[in-house]
Amino acid sequence: MKRPMRMQGEEFNIQANGVEIHGVRMGQGEPLLLLHGHPETCLMWHKVAPQLAERFTVVATDLRGYGDSGKPEGLPDHSNYSKRTMAEDQIEVMRALGFERFHVMGHDRGARVAYRMALDHPEAVNKLVLLDIVSTYDMYSLSTREFAKALFQWYFFTQEAPLPEDMILSSRKQFFRYSLHIARYHSENDTSAEAFPQDVYDEYLRHYNVETIHAICEEYRAGETVDLALDEEDLRAGRKIRAETLVLWGANGLVERFFRPLECWAKFGDHIQGHNLPCGHLSLRRPLSPCWRRWKTSFDNRRKRKTAPRRGESPRRGAVWLKENMKMSHEYMRKSYWKLKLFNITI
Repeated sequence: MKRPMRMQGEEFNIQANGVEIHGVRMGQGEPLLLLHGHPETCLMWHKVAPQLAERFTVVATDLRGYGDSGKPEGLPDHSNYSKRTMAEDQIEVMRALGFERFHVMGHDRGARVAYRMALDHPEAVNKLVLLDIVSTYDMYSLSTREFAKALFQWYFFTQEAPLPEDMILSSRKQFFRYSLHIARYHSENDTSAEAFPQDVYDEYLRHYNVETIHAICEEYRAGETVDLALDEEDLRAGRKIRAETLVLWGANGLVERFFRPLECWAKFGDHIQGHNLPCGHLSLRRPLSPCWRRWKTSFDNRRKRKTAPRRGESPRRGAVWLKENMKMSHEYMRKSYWKLKLFNITI
């Protein structure tokens, strides 16, 4: 029997917030928590995490309901799959590993857990990176007919159990393939063969079982109810993300197509920076390219202290510094200096 593909690093299973959370730890340095998207596991970081581990203590976990983490039966109000609950899972894991304050980077559903964590636990989140999302509030309040067609799972998964679970299970492999966007996203920067080698694909599919499918539906049900209500409550109360936040999204993806991400995130934080990148939703499945080295370098405080341009210095010097230290692509060097500065977040 073929051995399942695993992440590099030291694996762990930690009891946190009433559920067992599986994860991997590697590297040495400031702690950085990586949170995956749907319908994946911490394996989504397998090409990125080892490079980040050159500078950080990287912790990559399976979210509640995914991978090798616990998958409790959903409660009637879906609260045990809310992003607040899932964020509390991760806070307890990091504390168990000895980290009270840390950086967080999340993609897709993991990014929703990450921004909820930053809102609920500002003392714990140092710097925040959100990859290819807007808030749950904006996903529903700005929804259109075209959006509902392209991202139908936001409405299908939320139907009363067990309807979506049964329908998914009736064609599990086909639906899983579609969930990974292989049938939906095709671009020169984001191809299915490159994004999902067969061993990675097989490992994701291995976990796509009855329990996981129910957990995923519950997590989306919580999004439509608990998570949306929490976002609305924070907006009414004026609560914002305190951490410096970098928002990145794919120029070929649906976030670019349907939203203005920086305008959306401005409601939730005063320290929001970001830009699109020449990729789609799946850009993190391959090693760090020049554009992704930008956020890798953005976590390094030493580099800015030594060489970064000071306020008031010429845009030319700033552009030269960014090109040398962040290995900017020629395409991005053509952009204006203020856009280049959006990537100048350091710790």
